[in-house]
Amino acid sequence: MKIRVLGCSGAEFPDRRPSAFLIDDTLLLDAGTIGAVLNSREQEAVQQVLVTHAHLDHIRGIPLLADNLIVSNRGGSIEVMGSATTLSAIREHIMNGVIWPDFNLIPSPERPVVRYLTMKPEKPYLVNGYHVTAYPVNHSIPTVAYRIEHGGTTILYTGDTGPTERLWKVVGELDALIIEVSFPDELEGLALKTGHLTPRLLLIELNKLPVPPRRILVSHLKPQHDTTIREQLRRLEIRNLELLSDGAIHKIMIGGE
Repeated sequence: MKIRVLGCSGAEFPDRRPSAFLIDDTLLLDAGTIGAVLNSREQEAVQQVLVTHAHLDHIRGIPLLADNLIVSNRGGSIEVMGSATTLSAIREHIMNGVIWPDFNLIPSPERPVVRYLTMKPEKPYLVNGYHVTAYPVNHSIPTVAYRIEHGGTTILYTGDTGPTERLWKVVGELDALIIEVSFPDELEGLALKTGHLTPRLLLIELNKLPVPPRRILVSHLKPQHDTTIREQLRRLEIRNLELLSDGAIHKIMIGGE
């Protein structure tokens, strides 16, 4: 699998963009950033969006992508996938015909630009050739992680998460783990209250896995604490850990390297 990092920051600043990871040009993990990076043809290639939760920095690109698809007039559409709670929030509070057009009805209910698919937790789905399973994680609102298998490669994307338990018991061996570290250790209380991780908490979570991931890809750093978080992670000396960046388009090849 090829993962293109459209955004991996815990806040928006110049050259820092919210979370979005594009797999093999067609499958999007979260949608905090789309149009700021992808051109028209690249946006039209996106077929599915797996949404971890309904916080704005993980969904805000969806309404704008839908608008771009309808304006291009090439018949493009997307399937937005997630938990029932997440999809309800998007439909009721964002694309509700008031804040933004209801693209589930445009251009027609029979052929809408946006289609929704509710994913039940821990049930495998075949999504355009990818085996996808959603697992609940611990965040301030209902949130899931996604385990994705394709071509002999398995990745796990946690989205936003604080300390969690069952996920690590059932997820199995991983070629790569994309996991957040939002705050420095000094703000552990805030991290726990809001459902996020610090470097120290990350290490505790990794030690819950029976087998370490082959690659650990860290995202969602709060830019205000970027330097401190990086230094704290460095001191932990976690094997195979990499920090993602979104100042430029970052491509990661997983499997067959």
